[in-house]
Amino acid sequence: MFLNYIKDFFVKKTLKKSFQNLKNIESVNVVKTIGLLVDATRFAETELLITALIANGIAPESITTIVYRDKFKKTAEKTYPVFNSGDLKWNGEISSLEVNDFINEKFDLLISYYDIEKAILLKITHNSKAQFKVGFSSIDKRLNHFMIKTDVDNYTLFVSELFKYLKLLNKI
Repeated sequence: MFLNYIKDFFVKKTLKKSFQNLKNIESVNVVKTIGLLVDATRFAETELLITALIANGIAPESITTIVYRDKFKKTAEKTYPVFNSGDLKWNGEISSLEVNDFINEKFDLLISYYDIEKAILLKITHNSKAQFKVGFSSIDKRLNHFMIKTDVDNYTLFVSELFKYLKLLNKI
């Protein structure tokens, strides 16, 4: 437990240093592919969130989802790829092949659906090759291009605000 705290501290510290080298990405692309990074420890309604995205005109096959859980059973049925903080090494590298594939996929939009800063979630969002990143306003402002101020449990408000502003930005 204590060692995980130290590991999280060092990873967050290196992330904060790398925030100084961030580049602003000017994307004019229309959103076709979405990467969805969900903290299922705090939000268990991933299916409903995906349904809300589909209801706003996103094709189900263009949504790639990956789920974080603090603890999970390896024998439990998994609808989506699941990872935890054990997949984060001391040097800040991620050992899970599924997570690395998610990071390297070039999405038009990455939705970081978590409101508590956990080192591995921050690392995935920061390293993602997504062109446009959206998240909650409670997370470091330098990490996402667009932030929505709402509660993590209120996914309907999050999705409605997201699509309202995506239309204003001519992304849909």
